[in-house]
Amino acid sequence: MNARRCQLWGWGLFVVSALFFTASAWASGDPLALLGALFFLVACFVFLLPFWRGRSG
Repeated sequence: MNARRCQLWGWGLFVVSALFFTASAWASGDPLALLGALFFLVACFVFLLPFWRGRSG
């Protein structure tokens, strides 16, 4: 497995983790946790932008 594919898998797992964190915060009704989860999810997508634009760094 090359480095780019490994990084994409890692970021994909972070996105899934952020989605579960968001769902948990939503279910518990904790607005601060929900805000943190959404920031975490957005940050994951920001780090994925170079992959979508075809650059690796």
